[in-house]
Amino acid sequence: MGDEGKTFPLPSATFAAMSIDYAIFEFINQDLANGFLDWLLPVYREKTTWVPLYGVLIFYVNRTYGLKQTLYFLVAVAIIMGVADQLAASVLKPWIGRIRPCAEPAVADTVRSLVGCGGKLSFPSNHATNHFALAGILALTLFRDKLVFKWIFYAWAASICFAQVYVGKHWPADVVGGGILGLILAYGGILIYRKLVGDDAIKPPRLPRKKVAA
Repeated sequence: MGDEGKTFPLPSATFAAMSIDYAIFEFINQDLANGFLDWLLPVYREKTTWVPLYGVLIFYVNRTYGLKQTLYFLVAVAIIMGVADQLAASVLKPWIGRIRPCAEPAVADTVRSLVGCGGKLSFPSNHATNHFALAGILALTLFRDKLVFKWIFYAWAASICFAQVYVGKHWPADVVGGGILGLILAYGGILIYRKLVGDDAIKPPRLPRKKVAA
C-alpha cells in the first residue's frame, strides 16, 4: 500500500517549538494589544518612515569620509541589502513555505491583522533580514568602536521585528530567523567589501593622540 491518505505526525521537538512560537505570537499580537501601539507600530514598521534616518547616515558618511569612500560604501550596502532581500523573498520563503499568521486558515480568524497581509509566505521575515543586515553593516563599519551606537541600531532592528509580530504579519520564529540571516550576510558582505576596497573601506575615524607632557 502507498502512503496516500496517511498522516505523519510532527516530531515532538518540532511540535513543541511551534507551540512556543504560537504562544509568543499570541502574547505579542493579542495580550499586549493597546490603542497606542495599534496606532504607532503599523507606521513604525514602514520602510518609508526611516528615509530621514538613512539620509542623515549618508550625510554623516560623506562629511566624515568624503565622496569616494561614501560611494564605495553605498554600493556595498546596496549589494548586501539586495542579496539579503532576494535570498529571503525569492529563495527561502518559497522553499520553506511557511504561511503567515494572517493567512493561516487555522488561526486567521483570531489574528489581529493591523496591516495588509501581503504575500502568504512567512519565513524568514524580509523586514527582519533587511533591518538586521543594515544594523550589522553599521556595527561593523561606522560604529565599530562605538558600543552604544551598535546596540541602539540592534535594538532598532529588534523593535521592527517586534512590530512585525504585533501587526500580525509574522510568527516570532520568522523574525528570529530573518535577523540571524541578516547578520550573517552583513558579516560576510563586509568581509568581501574590505577585501575588495582595501584602504578605501569605511573605518572608524582615528582620534588624535594626546601629547604627553615632557
